[in-house]
Amino acid sequence: MDIQRRAIACFKGLSTGDAIGKQSENLTRSDVLNWYPQGIRGFHGRCGQIIPRYVGNSKREWRLGETTDDTEQTIAVSRAILRDKRVIHTSVGKELLGCTKSVHSGVKSMWSFKQAGDPTRIARDGDGCGAAMRVAPVGILYPSHRFEDLIKGAYEASISTHGGQLAIAAAAAVAVAVSIALDGGSAQDVLTWSVRAAKVAETLRPSQRQVTIASAIQGIHDDLSQLRELDADDLARRCFPDIPETKVPLAINLAVITKSAEATILLAANIGGDADSVASIGGAIAGALDPATINEEWFDVVNSVNDDDLPRLASSIAALRSKDR
Repeated sequence: MDIQRRAIACFKGLSTGDAIGKQSENLTRSDVLNWYPQGIRGFHGRCGQIIPRYVGNSKREWRLGETTDDTEQTIAVSRAILRDKRVIHTSVGKELLGCTKSVHSGVKSMWSFKQAGDPTRIARDGDGCGAAMRVAPVGILYPSHRFEDLIKGAYEASISTHGGQLAIAAAAAVAVAVSIALDGGSAQDVLTWSVRAAKVAETLRPSQRQVTIASAIQGIHDDLSQLRELDADDLARRCFPDIPETKVPLAINLAVITKSAEATILLAANIGGDADSVASIGGAIAGALDPATINEEWFDVVNSVNDDDLPRLASSIAALRSKDR
């Protein structure tokens, strides 16, 4: 299958997951059902209107179909890559300084970076998924045989805001997962190599943590792969995505188990927690695995509200990858 098609599907899955997941971000599973008694089945409401739960929100009145900082920062990394033809943290930093979504004291990593105003800054801490959510372009740029470049690229795309072991390992896992999927790897390949990438990246920031991203990815897979079907209630009990140790590992596993961008996004949205990031990361990986699982109607909504020309960005980065083959 064409690399370009997979790359475009990756960005479509990322952005639609971001926008659909925003409807339930930071809600508990029970709160998701309070707002959406029949569950989230796509976009609920009219395209572009304020999502009911964000009416009067002091930080931002998010609109239906609007993408969040997940997509905005992915675009920032994409622009830096297209300018430099590689991943350089200072260039990524310059682009991130122009980001405006979710820049407030409640998001410490990005807030500290913006307050410093220094594109050369290297963060020494920060373990959230803010790095992992923006590294899909790194996975599109480098073919999977350039494993070391993928790890280094994920690191470079992370350290402006995130320097903790969990964050860097999660970013490496996502970048490698996307790259393996673009090269036509199987879901099992994606799982195996994402765990391997996390293990290698963990050596860049040694830690005494008992739970690592590599062990969490494998552990959640060992648990969920035994189930007959994935159910939002059960998933919320087993691995609710409100801590770094569950967010990215859950996203990767939803993608490799369902092998469907649409299914991954709906499960993430209905679980709650960091729903937009889980749906975005998982949707990107699953879209690259199987572009046919992208819900094009959802993407039409996202495209009409945001007009970011994501297919062009994805295609341009994929063209750089193709020159390396």
